[in-house]
Amino acid sequence: MPQAPEPAPPLVTLRDVVRAYPRGASRVVALAGVSLELSAGEKLAIMGPSGSGKTTLLSILGCLDRPSAGEHLFEGRSVAALDDDELSRLRNRSVGFVFQAFHLIPQLSVAENVETPLLYAGTPLPEWRPRALQALARVGLTQRADHRPSELSGGEAQRAAIARALITSPRLLLADEPTGNLDTKTGAEILALLRSINREIGSTLVMVTHDAGAAAACDRILRLQDGRLVEDLNPAATP
Repeated sequence: MPQAPEPAPPLVTLRDVVRAYPRGASRVVALAGVSLELSAGEKLAIMGPSGSGKTTLLSILGCLDRPSAGEHLFEGRSVAALDDDELSRLRNRSVGFVFQAFHLIPQLSVAENVETPLLYAGTPLPEWRPRALQALARVGLTQRADHRPSELSGGEAQRAAIARALITSPRLLLADEPTGNLDTKTGAEILALLRSINREIGSTLVMVTHDAGAAAACDRILRLQDGRLVEDLNPAATP
């Protein structure tokens, strides 16, 4: 009989991850031994009070920061073994970021903002605009391609930021309070867009949120407290 194929490794694995920062003669521990696995295509919400370590965890998952101790694997490969150039390539090609404050460059058009990851990826220039327009079409913003960020509504600015995050077809999409600066209706539209992207292109979605409704629509909810993972729930399995 033919052998069954080996199961794919988790997209991301953290084992006993600690992140500590010096403060004078002492140190502040932002993460205190967090272990978890993320599978390809999952939707994951991270919740917890202010100062619980949510943003630090997101930064490590996105390879913006390195653990002080513990192990971080991306598709089975040790992140600690990567030099800075390799880490930059991993971030650029495999991770997309969506921030609460949008972080669009005001001097550039919407299309130019969306194109910026392609510069760092070394993508040939003739591919930039077609790919940017394709990403903008996916988020329903083609008609705003030549506008400046100051001409966008909050919801449109967040859609542009999502298009920018998607242009490299990342394996991992990280969203830090993506509805925090939006009204309820627009926030719901952005959450629906992120979920549809998760379904259509299979990017693993990890979202920091205080919105219990948004978290309940995810496959898992992680709760952090004082830098520790205190709960890992599957909402669909919760009675």
